[in-house]
Amino acid sequence: MSFSKNQATTTSDTDVVREELHFRRIDIHGFRRSDGLFEVEGQVIDQKPYDFSPASGEYSISANEPIHNMGVRLVFDEMMVVHDVQTFTSAAPYDNCAEGGNALQSLKGLRITAGWSSEVHRRIPRPQSCTHLIELLKPLATTAIQTMSMQRSSQPEVLDDTGRPKQINSCYAYAADGKLVMRRWPEFHRPALSDD
Repeated sequence: MSFSKNQATTTSDTDVVREELHFRRIDIHGFRRSDGLFEVEGQVIDQKPYDFSPASGEYSISANEPIHNMGVRLVFDEMMVVHDVQTFTSAAPYDNCAEGGNALQSLKGLRITAGWSSEVHRRIPRPQSCTHLIELLKPLATTAIQTMSMQRSSQPEVLDDTGRPKQINSCYAYAADGKLVMRRWPEFHRPALSDD
């Protein structure tokens, strides 16, 4: 089922009619750079299908015009260490929103790995940055990992202290009792516990 933007839609299994009140789009792309580094760039766009006035009440944003159009760019190396952080804001509801990206400079030198989100929140307390930019950082990290998948495919698997691949139990598909683990690492496969 496809949904059209800015129109009422009826779900297929009921007679409930939906009226769109808000639209958010998040786009994230990963790149290899000519200087040997890598980059992920995320952008969030918020729109409403009606004229909207921010809480300040100083002006109105026309229907379907961006309320937010902002983003973050992380530059990192093969070891997933952040070398540079850039933010951009072309639409925001308040004059000082663009300054909210300044605090993200504290991410330089941080490695994109387990614990990324908690370290981001430790380094950047909520009032010091823009909520929308901070929210982009988690999917940017997972996109960075996906961006590096071709580089990592030729490297040895990452193992824990017991010699078990760390990928096991990292998500539903890699559950220790699942088919994928049975196929890739039969020695680490664990049968599902029965409910009996």
